[in-house]
Amino acid sequence: MVEAFKTMAANNAWANATLFGAATRLPETAAHDPAPGFFPTLSRTLNHIHEVDLYYLDAIEQKGLGRAVYRRDDIPAMADLAEAQAKLDARLIRFCAKLTPEMLLEMRPTERHEETVHEEVQALLLHLFQHQVHHRGQAHVQLHALGIDPPQLDDFHLRYDRALSAQVYWQ
Repeated sequence: MVEAFKTMAANNAWANATLFGAATRLPETAAHDPAPGFFPTLSRTLNHIHEVDLYYLDAIEQKGLGRAVYRRDDIPAMADLAEAQAKLDARLIRFCAKLTPEMLLEMRPTERHEETVHEEVQALLLHLFQHQVHHRGQAHVQLHALGIDPPQLDDFHLRYDRALSAQVYWQ
């Protein structure tokens, strides 16, 4: 199971980099234009992904920031947000590289609106990855609505059309 989390973290980083590669082709102001999705703009969607990653990674690493991570301004420039997300993705990869089966079962406090809830590391990681996929799908649609051909984001794990950055995991 540990190896699956390592490859999911790598896939996450690849998918984010691929998505931002497309997003940075937009004129800078276009990321702030209305686009269909849960969040009204591509910029807001990608900033949401980033801040939720901050929240869960903080909980997993037991840094103690809790919901304070949400008290931040959006990063308006796509290139700056891409860089911030890449750093966060690298941090997640480093964490997953050190995982053991025992660590997956460790409990972590997560600060919620009204209470603190304890969750297993494996559940937090699975939720983080699922959250990413969910909102990257929305960003995919927003890119299309803004006139950019959205990139293929589902070929990381398979032999067919496997992303070059994934080759290291199956050698």
